[in-house]
Amino acid sequence: MTPVKQIILAKKDALAGSIGAPLSQLAASCAPVWDETDALDEVLLTHIETIANCEFLYAWDLDGREISSLIMPGRVDNSWRGRDLSRRPYLKNNLPFKGIMLSSVYHSQFSERECVTALQAVRSDGALMGFIAADFSLDKLVADDNRPGDLQQWQQFKGDPAVRGTLFLQQRIPSRLDENIDSVHETIYDLMTKHGIFHCKIHYSSGRCSFWLIDDPYSYRIHGVEEIVDPDIALAYPLHPYSERAKVSAEQLREALLGFKALRFADETVYLRSASINIMNGMLGLTFSCDGSHYMPVDEFLEKNLGFWIGELAADRQ
Repeated sequence: MTPVKQIILAKKDALAGSIGAPLSQLAASCAPVWDETDALDEVLLTHIETIANCEFLYAWDLDGREISSLIMPGRVDNSWRGRDLSRRPYLKNNLPFKGIMLSSVYHSQFSERECVTALQAVRSDGALMGFIAADFSLDKLVADDNRPGDLQQWQQFKGDPAVRGTLFLQQRIPSRLDENIDSVHETIYDLMTKHGIFHCKIHYSSGRCSFWLIDDPYSYRIHGVEEIVDPDIALAYPLHPYSERAKVSAEQLREALLGFKALRFADETVYLRSASINIMNGMLGLTFSCDGSHYMPVDEFLEKNLGFWIGELAADRQ
């Protein structure tokens, strides 16, 4: 399971854990007054404060019709009574005939914010009567700033089937960058170790490079082949010490660039088309002529020899 999925599941588990009991108690209190709109509104208004971070609370029947008002903390909007909710995004999933269900994130047309809805089944004498919906704005649910973090794992993605289908009709055509690959790699090494570039993407086939600087990470610089083959490009970037926070050592960076060269010339049909490396998060990316891509930690890449990649490329041929 990817770190992103782990965070999503953790967020939903935490939300379900915090609201499960209050919503269950609310459903039990709503069942006796389900057909009495004013009384139902009063129950919902009384309980909304017991559901942490709940922005809106409302009830609807089995036909998707809202039978209560729209309840907010300390406020009731009865203009919502009788509205057809059957087209709401959370009704695209299977409904909870017992307990609660959390929707996927969707854009609320009412609050104009991203939100998640929790649905609680309401039952009486074993029969399903309808559902209580509790809306939660994402700005409350992600307030702890829990980010995905470093995706330190190997991920492989298959490319465009149309490209893969015509793989044997193409072969590598030497580029100007290929003709100067050693000096280009040396220049890139110097720029990354001495001039503050922390992320670089090298497009071998089209002959260009993109650079991201530590002191200006929100922008990137693109250099065509004429600029990138000229070692004087270093004059365009101020000197900057190699970051102490870098997860890739200078020696590993040099070895990775040598690995890129080997993969570029390993085969005339399946070959490296572009590569990227980020010394701060320790990840690199590889895209081959078959349009398949790999993202992996630099140290894991350096553990693989060319024979391993030849086997991978042979699999791509098939």
